[in-house]
Amino acid sequence: MWSQRSVVDYGLAKRAAVQSVRSGRMRARDVCDAHPYLLRAARFHGEPTARSCPICERRNVTNVTYVYGDELGRVAGQAKGMAELSAMAREYREFRVYVVEVCQGCSWNHLAVSFVLGTADPPGPSL
Repeated sequence: MWSQRSVVDYGLAKRAAVQSVRSGRMRARDVCDAHPYLLRAARFHGEPTARSCPICERRNVTNVTYVYGDELGRVAGQAKGMAELSAMAREYREFRVYVVEVCQGCSWNHLAVSFVLGTADPPGPSL
């Protein structure tokens, strides 16, 4: 995306969690704890991927993208599609995006990446 910046990739934390389950240090149910609202967001607003779930390996994970920012008003905290983000990046000065991968089969969920989007224009004069 053209205005993407301040990217944080949580891949190392994901690998550590998966390795903990595979080695027996953690139980699968400890990491397969997606909130019902997150599962619903994955079903209705998520974007399917070709990546299989690292825990159950039976279904592909779905990416759910959430947006947060002071300028967003009522839109803050909503799940958005990647197509919507491009339009929002041109409309708002700055907002943070969080992409969560979710398995709708076993309820695995993990924050995959976060980044900032927006025009980064300085705020207008205050009245």
